[in-house]
Amino acid sequence: MAATSTAEPSAALLAGRPPPRPALFTRRRIRSAAWQTALAVALIAAGYFAHLNVTRNLAASGVAIDFGFLTREAGFDVSEQLVAYTPKDSYARVLFVGFLNTVLLAATTLALATAIGLAIGIASTSRNWLVRNLARIYIELLRNLPKLLILLALYIAMVRGLPLVRAAWTLPGGALLANRGLYLPWPEIPVGTVALSAIAVVWGAATRIWARVVKRHQDATGVRRPLALPAALGLVLATGFASAAGLVEVRWSMPALTGFNITGGAHLTVQFTALWVSLSIYHASQIAEIVRGGIVSVDKGQREAAAALGLRPGRGLRLIVLPQAMRVIVPPLGNQYLNLIKNTSIALAVGYSDLVGVMNTAVNQTFRPVELMLVVMLVFLAINLSIAAALNWFAAWSRPPGKTA
Repeated sequence: MAATSTAEPSAALLAGRPPPRPALFTRRRIRSAAWQTALAVALIAAGYFAHLNVTRNLAASGVAIDFGFLTREAGFDVSEQLVAYTPKDSYARVLFVGFLNTVLLAATTLALATAIGLAIGIASTSRNWLVRNLARIYIELLRNLPKLLILLALYIAMVRGLPLVRAAWTLPGGALLANRGLYLPWPEIPVGTVALSAIAVVWGAATRIWARVVKRHQDATGVRRPLALPAALGLVLATGFASAAGLVEVRWSMPALTGFNITGGAHLTVQFTALWVSLSIYHASQIAEIVRGGIVSVDKGQREAAAALGLRPGRGLRLIVLPQAMRVIVPPLGNQYLNLIKNTSIALAVGYSDLVGVMNTAVNQTFRPVELMLVVMLVFLAINLSIAAALNWFAAWSRPPGKTA
């Protein structure tokens, strides 16, 4: 099939005719579909033969694959739980508790590691000698240390170095830190949960509309209107009006020493805090190097052009350099995110009840390693595919028009 000339759409537009639609079947598309179909068939066949091999070996040992144990009573407790759970609940329930703990740890670590990595990566390209070299020391030191060593060192330091509950350190904002963990102030909404959710939805839609107005105005006039300040002001005014009208009531639960324990607020255990901080600072060093490579990949002439236009260095970095660097940053950043989610399994070293830790306990009780490992494998596969899909969407959304990967 002959290739379509690139001049045809322009000629068609000049003649007042719509451009021709791309052919539904081309050699490239047929070849791509054939390779994908062959790969899918090969994966299905490999899975089928693996299933036959496992079932035959188990049958020879007098064991059959059975997921009925998931409805039986678990009989063991977990150290962390985001939903109600007792040892009398089923194995399916305790696996769900472990899944939520893994998601919480992964989400909070992704956020903190990304923030630290972005800051350190930008600092490593700074013109200031001290800032640049301090960032390089952070990157080269932490990215070459075993993450398990960082975790154990931090966990031992927290358990032995932090004070008892009765002598807890008071941090800014009313937070308390002791050898039992970190206690943070936490908002409580006794009245107006639905109203607050509606305000959040309306505010998000209004912010999106305002962002489009700002972009169109900038494209038309070259003048950039403020975006973050009006959005924050609108949220404050909306929630303030709802509170004054009695539609929403927000209270802050503050941690306080009561007897021999601290009550109120949100409690982050020592295990979770050590995991969160250690994984965040370790993966932040990896992310910082990725960010540095993306910034360096942008031609110096872009910064010079931004300076010639009168843009401050920070604004030029945010509006010109970083958007172009994202095409280099996103692919390895996705690999780093998937690696981070996998590394949450080291939680077993400090007794945090994540999905892998719960699975190990369940295997010791039920002697069902194949079924439990299959469940855990599918859960991690679903999480990783979701992260990969989100990053692919972001890469396509942030790519300039007319550019291809």
